[in-house]
Amino acid sequence: MMQLEDIRREYLLGALDESTLQKDPISQFELWLQQAIDAKLTDPTAMVLATSNSEGQPSQRIVLLKHLDASGFVFFTNYESNKSKDLDHNPKLSLHFPWHAMERQVIICGSASKLDPQESKDYFTSRPKGSQIAAWASPQSHEISSRQLLLDRVSHIKERFADSEIPLPSFWGGYRVEPESIEFWQGGGDRLHDRVIYRLAKNLTAPTSNSTLGTWSYSRLAP
Repeated sequence: MMQLEDIRREYLLGALDESTLQKDPISQFELWLQQAIDAKLTDPTAMVLATSNSEGQPSQRIVLLKHLDASGFVFFTNYESNKSKDLDHNPKLSLHFPWHAMERQVIICGSASKLDPQESKDYFTSRPKGSQIAAWASPQSHEISSRQLLLDRVSHIKERFADSEIPLPSFWGGYRVEPESIEFWQGGGDRLHDRVIYRLAKNLTAPTSNSTLGTWSYSRLAP
């Protein structure tokens, strides 16, 4: 039997000091994301998206961050997928960036809303043609009888749009996640990890900053 309890390591790559933190969590996230990109981490924009359905059952999947600005975090998906059905019922969600190689995590909690169709169209037209075809061909999250059925749908879509640009599907688009809290986690020795959480519009004693989302305050959490 595997001895999982014996698998452990120390976390010694860095620390999280309030004196070096950005006052705005979006700026702090952009700093860490750029460092993850510069470190050539695999899929640095990959994030775990957690939602819950009408029965309260949570589920998670990995999606890619495709845009970030002062108003929030953007990803794209099929609006008929399970994740979209969850968000139709409950727009509250959590995002998790697991940058293990840098002994860092970022956890974002907030609410999602659909992008304006023009924003989704602008992104969709920038995608490789194969990805555009896949968006049309895949009935995401629905059961299919075989992979061949999916490949047949791809062939059909290729023929359908062989002589024209591929339009944005009505069932596909983006979400913007407006954060309510953003936690930064940096591994520390002897499991004394550093955790700093920014909260929106909370009356905390730490320094605050204003953004398009409101006023941010941060505090340290015990590991």
